Order: sequence, then C-alpha cells, then structure tokens
Amino acid sequence: MVKLTLRDNESIQEAVRRFRKLVERSGIKKEMRRREYYEKPSVIKRRARLRAERRSRRTRLLPM
Repeated sequence: MVKLTLRDNESIQEAVRRFRKLVERSGIKKEMRRREYYEKPSVIKRRARLRAERRSRRTRLLPM
C-alpha cells in the first residue's frame, strides 16, 4: 500500500507527481497491467521460461 502525506506548502501537482512515482516504484502499475486480462497458465509458464532463458543467456555472455 502506498501512503503519501502532504508536505508543508506543497502544491497538489507536486503531490500527484510524487504519488505517481511511489506507485511506479512499488510495482502496483505493473501488477495492474498484468491482471488486466486473463492469461492461461500455459502462457504464464511460457513467458517465465523465456525470461529465464534470456537471463541465463545474458549471464553467459557477460563474464564477471
């Protein structure tokens, strides 16, 4: 949950801007987009597998 307290002499525009940043950083926006439409479990698993493959490929290509 995101909480925002208004500061002294803070305009509404500044408070809204801060609120949007807090929501973006907390991942709420991303989660809302993800849940907007139903997604079959097979599609979810496929996306996770592809993400893992990309991540492993990236770590193999970038030596530490």
